[in-house]
Amino acid sequence: MHLLLAVLTIAAASDLQPVMPRVAAAFEQATGHTVKVAYGSSGSFFAQISNGAPYDVFLSADVDYPRKLETAGLTVPGSLVLYAKGELAVWAPRASGMNMTAGLNVLLDDRIRRIAIANPEHAPYGRAAVRALTSAHLYDRLKPRLVFGENVSQAAQFVQSGNAEAGILPLSLAKSLEPTGTYAVVPPVLYPAIQQAAVVLKRTREAAAARAFVDFLQTREAADILAQAGFTR
Repeated sequence: MHLLLAVLTIAAASDLQPVMPRVAAAFEQATGHTVKVAYGSSGSFFAQISNGAPYDVFLSADVDYPRKLETAGLTVPGSLVLYAKGELAVWAPRASGMNMTAGLNVLLDDRIRRIAIANPEHAPYGRAAVRALTSAHLYDRLKPRLVFGENVSQAAQFVQSGNAEAGILPLSLAKSLEPTGTYAVVPPVLYPAIQQAAVVLKRTREAAAARAFVDFLQTREAADILAQAGFTR
């Protein structure tokens, strides 16, 4: 029996950049399908998909954008799944000598003049960072120091390049940058749970393969890969 193999184009939130190559490779090995991934902020992808962008699957950093697409009739009914929970971390270059055991309070250090976060207008992790600072009663004091990346990857680049001295990033990115930096996990009680969701998009011409990918995200193999990168279920 001849098996028709597909090439899937996936829109993935930037916090997945460190781990998606491993997830994609495992899926490709298991199914023979090919995966191509574009990274960006969830809100930007939401706008693109709403305007007809030809992705097969959307992996959002929060469940709200897929639900909005579902409500608008732009997804395959019943295909929305929660695949992981994300966490926040405060990250700074190792050479800065910052005492990260202070957690968010390290950001009060006068040596930190700029703090990079993803733009909260369209990045779920940016919104979570603002909420965490607010919950910790630090937002008003630190707001003048905030600089916004288009997505979490750009926020990380700001810190890596010296355009910011610290950042509030997804734990997945902080872990991937560990050789050059140091981080502290932000207590999850300070911000709403970051429930990350996947959905098959109605425009897809590869519905069976796209659904197979979403199903794969719920397997133990995928969960183990995501857990190693700092995600939970």
